[in-house]
Amino acid sequence: PLYTSCGMSRESYPFAEDSFSRFPSQSNIYGLCQAGEQDLLAATLKGKVVCFRYQELQQKIRPVAKDVQFTYIPVDAEIVSIDAFNKSPPNRGLVVGITFVKVFSYLSSYIKGTILCVYVCRMHSECIEKLATFSLCVRVQCDDGGRETVFLLSGHDQRIHLYKENASLHQFEEQPVEKLFPELQPLPSNVLWLDVLSIAGGRRLSAFGCQNGCVGLALVDQTGPEVLESWRFQFDSPVSTVRLFPLNCKNECQRCHHCLLSSGAVHVCVFRDVQERGLSCPAYLSESDQWDAVLCALVIDLDFDGQKEVLLGTYGQELLCYKFQQALSEKDGQFELQWRRSFKSPLLSIIYLDSTGDGLRELAVLTLKGLHILQHTLTSTADLVLERLAQRVSTLSAAPHCALRAVHTE
Repeated sequence: PLYTSCGMSRESYPFAEDSFSRFPSQSNIYGLCQAGEQDLLAATLKGKVVCFRYQELQQKIRPVAKDVQFTYIPVDAEIVSIDAFNKSPPNRGLVVGITFVKVFSYLSSYIKGTILCVYVCRMHSECIEKLATFSLCVRVQCDDGGRETVFLLSGHDQRIHLYKENASLHQFEEQPVEKLFPELQPLPSNVLWLDVLSIAGGRRLSAFGCQNGCVGLALVDQTGPEVLESWRFQFDSPVSTVRLFPLNCKNECQRCHHCLLSSGAVHVCVFRDVQERGLSCPAYLSESDQWDAVLCALVIDLDFDGQKEVLLGTYGQELLCYKFQQALSEKDGQFELQWRRSFKSPLLSIIYLDSTGDGLRELAVLTLKGLHILQHTLTSTADLVLERLAQRVSTLSAAPHCALRAVHTE
């Protein structure tokens, strides 16, 4: 990959590539998920699932990518999506959901059907249930007498289907989506991306992007659940990415929530403070339309300053990083491009996780050709740790009596 600075020094770019795993066939935007604390699962269109992890080999931590065999997935199937989550205590185990396409032949007629398989336990257990006609696998947290994770799948029938675990039968069963997510019906088109974010006061924000360019946003009281407010916005092309995220601004006393949207080869926009403004005030990210369609996005704090950056992965093989800059005269400020990095194939998905288990997260970037693992540059990270330790020591030295009283009180 190639690095390009955008008006900043090279030291501002925080990553160095550690490894690259080439896949036997290409993946798609739904083909990467985190499995547990440190593992990644990447699905390829030709029915292969690759588990990526770091493990100790010959007294060194090395990256390892191995094929994982899931039962009930035919060798000629095409995997559409994959997702996974750890079961909440006291239950344990990893739950993996996979949707794949199988071509059935009957009297010289070919029918394509999409099947969902849900696997429980460690990567290879039995197939609990097989269901048909869905294309997208997403997981969200729902409040139903307690925290529980469910699968939401978008179908070609312009509906969202909800699957929840039946603990007594040890299987996932479909339930009416309106019981837990009334904001997800009716829908104007097939949903391509969905995001749900729990916020203060027992409420949540739900946002979805459709194939016809429609974007929906809703503020929901989860105790009902009841839709408090809802908004719609129309793009001219399919919506490829939807991200809800909080952002602390210097001139604001509380955390505000924003919605990032991308559609076709146009500017990515961020709707700021959607709880108060809905989808009425889009702020477009400059130069985000210069590298073809944006296929994936991630909002994380990369430089450890407490303010999150926006990462965009494009079909034009670029990884873009934006940071919000608060203006002195402008209330809202704007997102400015900090740096970009070129890859050799289109970017499909991005995940930020601690894959090595050393306490410092890595950036996993899925492209058409394989999986890149980018690590924070150790020199700049070590300098930052030493700088903050020195600041902490200086603060404690300036107020020793306050520090002693605090320790005694605890």
